[in-house]
Amino acid sequence: MAQRLAKFMARSGVCSRRQAEEYILQGRITVDGQTVETPAFNVEGNETILFDGEKLPALEQTRMWIYYKPVGLVTTHKDEKGRATVFENLPPHMPRVVSVGRLDLNSEGLLLLTNNGALSRELELPQNAWSRKYRVRVHGQINEEKFKNIEQGVSINGISYGKVKITIDEKIGTNTWLTVSLNEGKNREIRKLMQFAGLEVARLIRISYGPFQLGNLKKGELKEVPFKVLKEQLGGRFEL
Repeated sequence: MAQRLAKFMARSGVCSRRQAEEYILQGRITVDGQTVETPAFNVEGNETILFDGEKLPALEQTRMWIYYKPVGLVTTHKDEKGRATVFENLPPHMPRVVSVGRLDLNSEGLLLLTNNGALSRELELPQNAWSRKYRVRVHGQINEEKFKNIEQGVSINGISYGKVKITIDEKIGTNTWLTVSLNEGKNREIRKLMQFAGLEVARLIRISYGPFQLGNLKKGELKEVPFKVLKEQLGGRFEL
């Protein structure tokens, strides 16, 4: 079945679909000896496809891991500032993987990793409405009216944020633990929402992404999701 070249490249695990589209525009991909100039290019998969003159890796069975990202790592394969990355800190036996979304430098917790870049892209799309749940420790005085406004969706500096759910779990003086659930996950969304509420985020831990849970993993640990579980959770919605 014909499919977009960028999707095929992502499925091979060499890069994400977005990255593949950029590489195509840079003229780094050839199909049967011809340089492809547009991402709107379909392949069957039996062609000779080269990336920087090298054949793509053979397609492998889709795999996924749950990783406890520590604070201090950036979620990128190469950082222009020379900071430590998630992918540099994975065990040496790991195949090339891409992340499902990101966690910023100062956030920690569940990060999904997969060798299927096309699946990563699908799981990130807002319309797929995968719920992300976070444990958040904030400092400051809680204003529950502000929380009610935030839960209904607010606009901050011209950026609209969708509905979220905020639960107050524990208060110790001016420090409060919250559970925050959202479906979209814009850049630094929770930090900006808490700042809007007059609060400072002291710790932010993602504990779930869709049906996948952080569980009792410790910082820096990862575990593979059994393929049977992947099929049960994703097989009806996404191509594995």
